[in-house]
Amino acid sequence: MTTAQDHQGGKAWGQLKRKQAEKIDEENQEIIREDIYVEVEDLEEKLESFKVKFIDFDVDDSGDLGIMDLKLMMEKLGQAKTHLELKKMIAEIDTNNSGTINYREFVSMMLGKKNSILKIILMFEEKAKANNDKPKGPPPKKTFDDLP
Repeated sequence: MTTAQDHQGGKAWGQLKRKQAEKIDEENQEIIREDIYVEVEDLEEKLESFKVKFIDFDVDDSGDLGIMDLKLMMEKLGQAKTHLELKKMIAEIDTNNSGTINYREFVSMMLGKKNSILKIILMFEEKAKANNDKPKGPPPKKTFDDLP
């Protein structure tokens, strides 16, 4: 018995991620209309960066970050955590007691006043990327005049 192979896996994945991005774009427009975060500068840019992060880590397209999504996120950021630590991180952010982090809770965590462990790690990772200005190309030629 042979099984049919889906040769459109990459295409299907792209479509899945596009649909996920459209859902989050709608959510972002609602957040902007609600005027909850009026005092936040560059709100649209921040929401766009949150969308990218959320989609990147929501690998099962559930619309929520579960414990395995969070585990993958932390490992990708070089911050591996135990199962108990991950549960505590989720409980810190999970306002509807679903055991997962939905996009609204993610945005609330990132823009809210309260500092959660996940927010601190994500902010640290973002600053580390911004300060990664390494010179490109070969080093400049040295002469004897450069010696002390």
